[in-house]
Amino acid sequence: MTHTAYTQLIDVKRWADLGLYEAIGQNLDRLTNEDSFIMLRILDHIHAVDRIFQHHLCGLPHTFKAARSENMPTLETLAASAREVDDWYAAYVAGLRESDFEEPIDFVFTSGKPARMKRGEIILHVCMHGTYHRGNAGAVLQLRGLTPSRDSVTDFLEQ
Repeated sequence: MTHTAYTQLIDVKRWADLGLYEAIGQNLDRLTNEDSFIMLRILDHIHAVDRIFQHHLCGLPHTFKAARSENMPTLETLAASAREVDDWYAAYVAGLRESDFEEPIDFVFTSGKPARMKRGEIILHVCMHGTYHRGNAGAVLQLRGLTPSRDSVTDFLEQ
């Protein structure tokens, strides 16, 4: 992959995350309490993983004991923090050299298992992981007759 491809992946992620938060925010009152909890849990999980890998990329420890928050944040708190982290990823990727994407990073999963991934693999994981779970959230909305946000690369390119 080239630097441009990583940049585009992060741009699509930022756009898709924003769209999902908007779609959920506009429809939260139409969801049952159980569906609202599931939706917040999905958003929190996406965000926790983004933050965990942000720390790995920076070589910094984090306080997560699992790939979710210990206390469920509000939708507003999650949305603001997700925008901040998505912006961080965009700036981070923009500041990397082509060779940096191949650099291995050693870290420990929340399970305690040691791991090693290249910077580019971490960025790819964060983007793909978010796509998968945005699909989960979109399915919950669709099950309730609500329209999810657009989420594909082709949708992004049309914008």
